[in-house]
Amino acid sequence: MRTEPATYEPGTVLYDTAAARVGEYRGRSGARVLLRPLGGGREWEAEPPALRPATDRERLGASLRAANDRTLATPPAPGDQDRPPLPVPGCEVCAWLADRREAARAAFNHSAVSDANVLLRQHQRKEHEG
Repeated sequence: MRTEPATYEPGTVLYDTAAARVGEYRGRSGARVLLRPLGGGREWEAEPPALRPATDRERLGASLRAANDRTLATPPAPGDQDRPPLPVPGCEVCAWLADRREAARAAFNHSAVSDANVLLRQHQRKEHEG
């Protein structure tokens, strides 16, 4: 006996069990379904049997990841000391200082996190600006 695939309204938040991702239903592409990550991004195709409505926890987690991605993608305004500086791509010193900051963050050493941010800002002012 063949069962008909579930139909969803555009905007329905679904969990793709095959890809282990949460996405917003966009429509169909032949026999497959188009999903888009919450917060935007590249759509992907999914098989309808692999889909189910996302749980509140999955929806919240995907929404938080999208918000964090937007925050980290926006460079801080000049003089904005509330946001940690982002390493300049391809710069070994920036990468080393960012790694040092992450290690300090993982160890809950807030003073060392602050120190790494100060050193990263000083390095960026000296080497990457001007």
